[in-house]
Amino acid sequence: MKNLEKYTRQFFPVENPPMEWTKKTYIDKAPQWCSVDLRDGNQSLIIPMNLEEKLEFFKLLVKVGFKEIEIGFPAASETEYEFCRTLIENNMIPDDVTIQVLTQSREHIIAKTFEALKGAKNAIVHLYNSTSVAQREQVFKKSKEEIIEIARFGAKLCKQYREKTEGNFKFEYSPESFTGTEPEYAVEICNEVIDIWQPNENDKVIINLPVTVSHSMPHVYANQVEYMCNHLNNRENLIISLHPHNDRGCAVADSEMGLLAGADRIEGTLFGNGERTGNVDIITLALNMYSQGVDPELDFSNLPEITEVYEKVTRMNVYERQPYSGKLVFAAFSGSHQDAIAKGMKWRESNNLDIWNVPYLPIDPKDVGREYEGDVIRINSQSGKGGIGYIMEQMFGIDMPPKMREHFGYAVKSVSDHSHKELMPSEIKQIFMDRYVNIETDFKIDEAHFVQKDGITASVTVNKNGKIITREAVGNGRLDAVSNAVKDSLGISYSLITYQEHALETTSQSQAVAYVGIETDKGVFWGAGIKTDIIDASVCALVSAINNSGLVK
Repeated sequence: MKNLEKYTRQFFPVENPPMEWTKKTYIDKAPQWCSVDLRDGNQSLIIPMNLEEKLEFFKLLVKVGFKEIEIGFPAASETEYEFCRTLIENNMIPDDVTIQVLTQSREHIIAKTFEALKGAKNAIVHLYNSTSVAQREQVFKKSKEEIIEIARFGAKLCKQYREKTEGNFKFEYSPESFTGTEPEYAVEICNEVIDIWQPNENDKVIINLPVTVSHSMPHVYANQVEYMCNHLNNRENLIISLHPHNDRGCAVADSEMGLLAGADRIEGTLFGNGERTGNVDIITLALNMYSQGVDPELDFSNLPEITEVYEKVTRMNVYERQPYSGKLVFAAFSGSHQDAIAKGMKWRESNNLDIWNVPYLPIDPKDVGREYEGDVIRINSQSGKGGIGYIMEQMFGIDMPPKMREHFGYAVKSVSDHSHKELMPSEIKQIFMDRYVNIETDFKIDEAHFVQKDGITASVTVNKNGKIITREAVGNGRLDAVSNAVKDSLGISYSLITYQEHALETTSQSQAVAYVGIETDKGVFWGAGIKTDIIDASVCALVSAINNSGLVK
């Protein structure tokens, strides 16, 4: 690509970082979660949510289990202010949930913010100002000391307004554009705020380190987080928070490595909605922990319901390949993948396993409200006999012999290939019914009677296009006897190579299904019979296989 010379590295890596965080291999406990869907997520929507939509979304976030929810920027618009007051005045905030609001370091905005929060049982006032080189030089045209003074000014005002406003308030400070800020300067400005707010064990302060714009690889950010944790004043009374954006597609990695590096808290959104490429997707982050046996302390057991509410109130769509949430993330179209999943599921069942270790499925889809049938095994021209057989067995109780399953698989793939579409389970079953079950195209059997004589003797009445032929024959079983009678009456030759049967259901009114494979000089042909009586089903399966063979002319 051209114009490489215009791009330079806009981040400041920590010199000689200790990188102690790299010795950890996984996150062993859930962070404090803060949803910013109603602020950061909302301000990035083409059409921001109205009051009713914000209330519905707030209730969803509470249901999921968020204990901290950033509800908006009350000084920014009347809707934001009204939403805050509605929650407080109507006592809609559970006692164990803390709301959070954002404010710039300007007195009239801080005053409006505390006015909106009056009477709040628990609230976080989130103060921020930009600290990066680009912001200092290009936007504010201020020196480092002047930028620090903005932070000091806001911190002092927040403290003053807290003292004279009814409610219970905690503080959060963000050096916005942290990733474009020199680490030592970020420490300096945060320490100035910390020294003004004087956090203690009962009044901890949140220091938020946002990836306002992602400039570097995740390990660089983790080193910056570790540096801050090691150099901030009064660390034991601080909550180190992360707010990663996804410009480089690294928000989840930034968050995970940042937590390893010492952070305590994550700000993000459901499905990663947010400015530009979005925020960190809390669902992905939480379920990554869940997949390794760590309780995320958020309830995503019904992702379809969460997705439905989210799409309704935001007018956004969840991408089909969104980790854990997308419609296709558990779907297997590939034949080899389907076969591995089907065998893995049977392995778990037959070995009565508690541990989840099914190929291609990082978590059990049922744990997030998804179904195996329709969500996992999806059938198109790329599918294989394993997946197709799994659908037939799991949804319809049809357990074909392996070779018949292979034959049926090719038939289904051919239909999908020629129609250029995915086939629904009902369509797959119909292909099975049309091609194999109770086929009476060239002939049928009107009657079959059996007596125990010389083995089994069958008296069979064959109807060939209206011509009635009756024959008796002996066999080593009922089906063999009928087969011999049919060969004699129609003058045809074949070998009966496969016979299998089972009940379709377990009730007293259950039907039986039988499968028959015959071999002629032209190959192997299959038939199936479904009847209430297993003998009738077997006879129908034989008739179907013979009719499919084309032997009867």
